[in-house]
Amino acid sequence: MFNRVLTSIFGSRNDRVLRQLSRIVARINALEPEMQRLNDSALRGKTAEFRQRVAAGEGLDRLLPEAYAVVREASRRVLGLRHYDVQLIGGMVLHQGKIAEMRTGEGKTLVATLPVYLNALEGKGVHVVTVNDYLAKRDAAWMGKVYNFLDMTVGVVWPGMDHGDKRAAYAADITYGTNHEFGFDYLRDNMAVSKDQRYQRGLHYAIVDEVDSILIDEARTPLIISGPAEESPELYIRVNRIVPKLTRQTKDNVPGEPPEPGDYFVDEKQKQVHLSEEGMEHAEQLLREAGVLDADSGLYDARNLAVVHHLNAALRAHTLYHRDVDYIVRDGEVIIVDEFTGRTLPGRRWSDGLHQAVEAKEGVPIQRENQTLATITFQNLFRMYDKLAGMTGTADTEAYEFQQIYGLEVVVIPTNKPMIRKDASDLVFLKPEAKFKAVLEDIRECRERGQPVLVGTASIEVSELVSDMLKKAGIPHEVLNAKQHEREAHIIEQAGRPGAVTIATNMAGRGTDIVLGGSLDAELAALPENATEADRERVRAEWKKRHEQVVAAGGLHIIGTERHESRRVDNQLRGRSGRQGDPGSSRFYLSLQDNLMRIFAGEWVGRWMRAFGMKEDDALEDRMVSRQIEKAQRKVEQHNFDIRKNLLEFDDTANDQRKVIYQQRLELLEADDVSDTVADIRRDVFAGVAQSYVPRESVDEQWNLAGLENALESDFGLKVDLVRWAETAQDVDAEAIHRRVIDAAEALFAEKERQIGPEVMRALEKHVMLSVLDSAWKEHLASMDYLRQGIYLRSYAQIDPKKEYKRESFRLFEAMLDRIKLELVQTLARVRIRSEEEVAAMEAEQRRLAAARAMQFQHAEATGFAAVPAGGGEGAQAEGAAVAAVAAPVVREGRKIGRNEPCPCGSGKKYKHCHGALN
Repeated sequence: MFNRVLTSIFGSRNDRVLRQLSRIVARINALEPEMQRLNDSALRGKTAEFRQRVAAGEGLDRLLPEAYAVVREASRRVLGLRHYDVQLIGGMVLHQGKIAEMRTGEGKTLVATLPVYLNALEGKGVHVVTVNDYLAKRDAAWMGKVYNFLDMTVGVVWPGMDHGDKRAAYAADITYGTNHEFGFDYLRDNMAVSKDQRYQRGLHYAIVDEVDSILIDEARTPLIISGPAEESPELYIRVNRIVPKLTRQTKDNVPGEPPEPGDYFVDEKQKQVHLSEEGMEHAEQLLREAGVLDADSGLYDARNLAVVHHLNAALRAHTLYHRDVDYIVRDGEVIIVDEFTGRTLPGRRWSDGLHQAVEAKEGVPIQRENQTLATITFQNLFRMYDKLAGMTGTADTEAYEFQQIYGLEVVVIPTNKPMIRKDASDLVFLKPEAKFKAVLEDIRECRERGQPVLVGTASIEVSELVSDMLKKAGIPHEVLNAKQHEREAHIIEQAGRPGAVTIATNMAGRGTDIVLGGSLDAELAALPENATEADRERVRAEWKKRHEQVVAAGGLHIIGTERHESRRVDNQLRGRSGRQGDPGSSRFYLSLQDNLMRIFAGEWVGRWMRAFGMKEDDALEDRMVSRQIEKAQRKVEQHNFDIRKNLLEFDDTANDQRKVIYQQRLELLEADDVSDTVADIRRDVFAGVAQSYVPRESVDEQWNLAGLENALESDFGLKVDLVRWAETAQDVDAEAIHRRVIDAAEALFAEKERQIGPEVMRALEKHVMLSVLDSAWKEHLASMDYLRQGIYLRSYAQIDPKKEYKRESFRLFEAMLDRIKLELVQTLARVRIRSEEEVAAMEAEQRRLAAARAMQFQHAEATGFAAVPAGGGEGAQAEGAAVAAVAAPVVREGRKIGRNEPCPCGSGKKYKHCHGALN
């Protein structure tokens, strides 16, 4: 109550921010006549002047009015676009490191030029982050004209580009790219083995376009660079064959009632599948029949944990991940479809064996499961920037999460012209057939009056269902989904024409406006080069006629075929209509079979509708139902926020360790000489080895000199005669022994340096240190993955899993650092640099052995039986008998042991790593 009173007197926080920024807008507008009087050369010269003032210590905030006035004038001259006052406000919000919520069509791409130019004056680089490569290239080319006019360089990064070109792009004043490319390049930089292999020069300032899509929707999946592991794909295929033989429970188990019949039940809210007691027994029986399990072993035996992992992945692949909804199959490859944007994600793979399970299900080649080499979440990547800002049409619903996770305030920028779109309330049907029948009728009515329609669907499957329905009805239309991704811009350009019907999966972040009447710019660009001004005028006149026809028909009409689990995605779809004061309308059609309704609200709404005697074709239009749907969406949003927050809390622990390792790597790459660091590590390691056998302040009865001698020789190749020396020398104590070990080690390394030269030794130290660090970090990441997967079991002992994870991961990290030191010293102690003559001799010997092996192989294959050589005799007969003995066929006793099965010797290793190892 008190807050409402204060707000009514002073205005909301948002109102106060806008009032404060409006005063600066007046100062920028006052500078406009002065900027208009400057010629092109003088306007361009302002950039050099601003740079000098920044170098002299003048703050960017003081420069802001002049810099924004310069950019506005440059944009007017180069692009013919003059920033509106509300766009200047949006630019100031972005400069302050906040999120600007601006409705679709308000010109966010142009707004970004203001803060980008201002912050690029510092010379530290500015990153503009887009949701796909097409937008990155388009915006860089489009807005790059303004930057180039003002004497600034622009670069674009995209996957697969040449190393030198990418370095040049990052060296530019302004760099455009996708969130994935910036993230992967950060990880690649921290895997580089030399300075010239690094791309980025630091994370200074970033503006994230469609910030809600990137920092919220995609925050649940971390970026991972991985390499193939050793596991064979055969087990995925064998397990996949048994899943169709298992039966799904028709409904969930209810406590206190007999369990439902069936082998497994599906938890759609948590996206998990669980075997029932009956299902475990059935699965064990099927796996034994398939030869995956031994006759005497159970599914949950310790040695069969990998089988359980594969079975869970296969069940999830069959029940929760659907073709043309979660993924598509193209050219024998399973490609993920982004659930929020409807775009394909080539190169991205699900982890934990899920992608392999889907590949087995679809019968396409199975790629090996991967081992993590480097990983980071978008949350921690973008929090590393010195200053971060974002822009989108829908951020206010997630303002709490932006503030909690990123410390970003959301400022809602008013529209340049009033919003006049009419948003109709939802229509709810009992069955999807009735829903789609009503959608078809709505589309027909719109076409009759020449009103363009955009039909939004949540999946490719539904978009193709609606498309088939329209084809049968004879209604021409375009489909925009992951399968037509390449034609996206062309389809959007035509979507505003009179009577046009466009079906699109999730319109989040398409980055292209639907112009009423169609895109005039696209039509003008399509004219031949020799087109006259009369031709252009004719095109403009035709467009104006179409534009007025569409406006009279009511503007763009939005039809939503179901509610998404996030209100933002629904708002993004609606936001395609009613841009810049245009008319428009929207309506969502729902059925009780839609995922959101079925999981969260279906039963009680269905009972209510039937209680009122509603038939299948009847639609329910009620504000209470709409409120319940919104309540369900809030629940899902909160659930997803908890998932992202949980992921971040775990990743924060890994992130602290990542920063330490990456900082050490960077210092290593930058340093020309790491000998002092290596010397310190060497002394620590040898002192530690000596301490474990001869503790300081101990008496001679506690010493194990023979053990110390053996350890030094076996681990480091260092021979030190300690036993005899201790017997003959006088006043020998633990300190003296430690000194003798360290002196011997120093002598060993000094001799090695004398042999190969200081320059080679320095390069060797740096190379080995990087190699050992990367190898240990890779193993540590795998250990952290295993730790996180099992840490929740600690909660059964009333222990907080997060605290345990921090404690255990710190212990693992300390162990990794000790292992790095030991491996570094061991490698340097044992490494031997060979001369060119030795290398040549070794290669000649290897060639000789290879030739000998080839001859033996051909000889054995050619004979195929024991032939007694010509000129026989006892020796020859003996030799023939030996060959016969070797060539005799081997008869296996018992069944064949699989390469990935536990070795029968009981070692606990896989057969291929033990008695089945290839020599």
